[in-house]
Amino acid sequence: MATASPPDVARAPAPDMSLVDHGFEPLEARGLTYPMGKFAPEYGVVHALGNGLGWTRLYVPGSLRHINVWLLEDAGGVAVVDTGLLLDSSKETWVKALAGRPVTRVLVTHFHPDHLGCAGWLCGEHGVALWMNRTEYLLARMLIADKRAEPPVEAVAQLVGAGWTPEQIAPMKAQGWGNFARVVSEMPVGHIPMRDGDVVRVGNRDWTVWIGSGHTPEHVCLIDFAGKVMIAGDQVLPRITSNVSMTITEPQGNPLGEWLASIEKFRALPADLLVLPAHGEPFFGLHARLDRLEEGHLTSLDRLHALLTEKPRRAVDCFGVLFGRAIDESILGLATGEALAHLRHLEVTGRARFEVRDGVRYYCAI
Repeated sequence: MATASPPDVARAPAPDMSLVDHGFEPLEARGLTYPMGKFAPEYGVVHALGNGLGWTRLYVPGSLRHINVWLLEDAGGVAVVDTGLLLDSSKETWVKALAGRPVTRVLVTHFHPDHLGCAGWLCGEHGVALWMNRTEYLLARMLIADKRAEPPVEAVAQLVGAGWTPEQIAPMKAQGWGNFARVVSEMPVGHIPMRDGDVVRVGNRDWTVWIGSGHTPEHVCLIDFAGKVMIAGDQVLPRITSNVSMTITEPQGNPLGEWLASIEKFRALPADLLVLPAHGEPFFGLHARLDRLEEGHLTSLDRLHALLTEKPRRAVDCFGVLFGRAIDESILGLATGEALAHLRHLEVTGRARFEVRDGVRYYCAI
């Protein structure tokens, strides 16, 4: 079924797509099966997956075009998992999807705006609690509050260090700081934390919280072991890679190392889970997908290391071996973050080092 055109999105400001947590690099994997083929529900039309689990989609601008959201039958109404960007079209889609049913709670897998955007609005409209991991909740609250006329000096320095030109940095400076809040509704002042290993009872199903890292600090996946279903968010996507980037909030972090460690952690899960991703179609083949994601990053690291043996390189010089495609301005920030994450992992694992020349970091292999 073709996905319907989105409602009138022109009435809402266009979001800064650098805030949308999509991987932009295709990474197909053998061994995956799609039980519903290429079927996808129209925006706001809820498709029943059985045992009180419903699936619909909301519009997202750009190449992704959608986010999958999940409706779980609950005592007295329906619980929702992930919420879409704060756009007029998203609100209209939610009204259509809910069809007058009350929301009992709002669960959010992680802090990125296409997952969190309408959460505060839904909580306020229905007078219900927000369920999130504590780290993700607090990070979102911080980002919403952090509004400035100019970007932090650390943000500018990171881009200068990566090799951005003054012409590339100027538009970023002109936008100011705090665009996160443009596509995220005001959040409740409190939340119900979801911790690794917690079991959340929703209706007649028990969902175990399974935390992954790297894409965000503590991304929540929800697993119904009895029903053999995992709501995966962005932690495991079927056809594209999740963005794994360095951030200014953890300048000495190693997000790619955390991502690879999470892949190993998720291998402990049953291989026959039906994976419900935030983008793409439900699929079987969790372990095959984990293997492909790991292989993709390890191959990229090896190619990057080989490049750095030739001569010192800036982060922007590494796009070719990492992505194999031209990087335009629309994804320059995402590509830079990923390149820095790969370079940082080589540094942490003793395979590379850098020196600073006029504020720019030049990496070479060890």
